[in-house]
Amino acid sequence: MARILLVHGSCHGAWCWRDVLPHLAGHEVTAIDLPGHGSNPMPSDRVTLDLYAEAILDHCDRPTYLVGHSMGGYPISAAADRAPEKIARLTYLCAYLPQSGLSLADMRRAGPRQPLKEAIELAPDGHSFTFRDALLEDRFYHDCPAESIAFARLHLGPQPVLPQETPLDLTTRFADLPKRYIRCAEDRAIPPEYQAVMGGAAQERFDLPASHSPFFSMPERLAALLLP
Repeated sequence: MARILLVHGSCHGAWCWRDVLPHLAGHEVTAIDLPGHGSNPMPSDRVTLDLYAEAILDHCDRPTYLVGHSMGGYPISAAADRAPEKIARLTYLCAYLPQSGLSLADMRRAGPRQPLKEAIELAPDGHSFTFRDALLEDRFYHDCPAESIAFARLHLGPQPVLPQETPLDLTTRFADLPKRYIRCAEDRAIPPEYQAVMGGAAQERFDLPASHSPFFSMPERLAALLLP
């Protein structure tokens, strides 16, 4: 029985894995809320990438298959570099696979296109952002059931900015870990061609004909790619 930890992306939470969990039955699976998200509230100006990494490692009591969606690629990488002995494999789901020395925001801005730029609404204090409701379906959920989109709208929350503006310096501890990349070929949030570039650093690479949210649009097919 594998230990699998599911880590959400920007503005999301453990709730986004709702439809995937039943397809991972027979394994020890946990979906967590990172600090400042969902059931783990914290003022946005206090949330850091280090806190994200610590929260992940708190759930890794034995070698764990870490899965990071989108933004979640950064905290799973930070956690893995800190304690590689706790990690069985890193899986990046249409996620940012970090380039050492760069922040997530650096990587997003270096991409070939910026489809998320007009979807991001920065809070007045500059400490967090949300996604513009009018663009939610088009950028994130265009192939998802209407019920799932409604469910997401009820649960989306603000995303702290600081973890995404923090450069991540990685070592050979991270480089030596096994990695799997799942590219979403119809993604309108992170360009699929950019995902292909980032995924080049992974030993295993797979494609899904999905939007940025395959956990809603094709949960069974996704679950099969998360297993050992």
